[in-house]
Amino acid sequence: MRPLVILVAAATVGALTAPLPARAGEAGGAAAASRSAAVTDGTAADSSSADPSTGAPAAGLRGGARPPSGPCALRTVTRHVSEGARTPRGYARSSGVVRAATFLIDFPDAPARTSPRKRYAEFFPAVADYYRVSSYGRLDYRSTPWPRWIRMSRPYRSYGITRGATFDPNRDDGYYAITKEILAAVGGRVDFRHYDLINVLATPEAGPPAVQDVRSVTFAGAATGLTSRNGTPIRNVSFIWSRQTGDSPYRVLNHENAHSFGLPDLYRGDQNRLPRTPVGHWDPMDEDWGPSNDFLAWHKWKLGWLAPSQVHCVSRPGRRVLTLSPTSVPGGPKLAVIPLSPTRAITLEARAPGRLDHAVCRPGVLVTTVASDLPSGGAPVRTSDATPGSRGCLTGDPNVSPALTDAPYRTGQRCTAAGVAIDVLGRDRAGNWRVLVTRRPPADDTDDYA
Repeated sequence: MRPLVILVAAATVGALTAPLPARAGEAGGAAAASRSAAVTDGTAADSSSADPSTGAPAAGLRGGARPPSGPCALRTVTRHVSEGARTPRGYARSSGVVRAATFLIDFPDAPARTSPRKRYAEFFPAVADYYRVSSYGRLDYRSTPWPRWIRMSRPYRSYGITRGATFDPNRDDGYYAITKEILAAVGGRVDFRHYDLINVLATPEAGPPAVQDVRSVTFAGAATGLTSRNGTPIRNVSFIWSRQTGDSPYRVLNHENAHSFGLPDLYRGDQNRLPRTPVGHWDPMDEDWGPSNDFLAWHKWKLGWLAPSQVHCVSRPGRRVLTLSPTSVPGGPKLAVIPLSPTRAITLEARAPGRLDHAVCRPGVLVTTVASDLPSGGAPVRTSDATPGSRGCLTGDPNVSPALTDAPYRTGQRCTAAGVAIDVLGRDRAGNWRVLVTRRPPADDTDDYA
């Protein structure tokens, strides 16, 4: 009877956390849901796109999505998370049906003070809904919870969990020990072959508050050294500690899961998140606390959420007038890419307030520089500030780095870098922005990337 009880409970909670139906203009919807429902082995029915460099299926892309390609797709130079167009094998797919197994843990010296259902509800269905909206319906995120707390065998402090703690199979503490206990607790009752991601939600009573020390972490891509009872390698595991602040605290899990999809940290890992961040509140891979914010259009392209027709590739010298539809609105051209080298590019996108972009106080054209040869935590993306020296337009929220909140360029403003001039011509009644991109030869000078 016990396995039957667990199955019924999981199915009940799973029904409560199914992604919301797609709205008009979003991809997916009922037809996509019915196709997904026919899949029984935990993988999407559509075949993946091929890796152009090897001919093998590309990791991270299913459901008909395509990895970025062409002269504007930056070269991948590492097997770790990066801004490269090709996500290496081992990472989770980032479109189509993505399944997560979600576990909840507490400790003898930090027992949970709430029900597993309430802790789970802090993240779901919000995480799944966020990904559906951000991907324009191209990512169908489905989480199945283990419907009770899993008590660890030792006190919290004995596991040595600090920021930077490792997943080391040669130690008897850390994340290896915690995950090993989770696997022992569920035994063969969870078939990990059916899941792309693993989430571990710790009781908030374990460890310091997030405002004191952010300890949430993801071990993505490479296998961890652990296997399930049926021999499935355990990888792409996210651990969530404490609670974030702001009106969308669940987004810490969006941030961590995005590492499993291949996205890097955008904040400077060597500066302990100083107020001046490289990207600011324009992507949750930099700031994932406070008011909600959407992913950069560049990341949407990398994750397979944009069709080729939604990306302007400006790879040749000359003058081009481009139209950009705001990221927060489904449909239309979303991204312009001006490659500077095989690993560097300038990107343009339009940002405006929307369902996910709660903190946009200055709509306009956001200009960023992207580097696929800079590591996670090494500021691989940097926002160009249209109003340098200003305090920003959102200064009252302590969760937001204010200086870059007014970074977008508006009508009549110009941005120049590396032989490229970007002039914002204006906005139409539909909210689309027109820009003039002037590129002079040669376009291989990357000295201005700073």
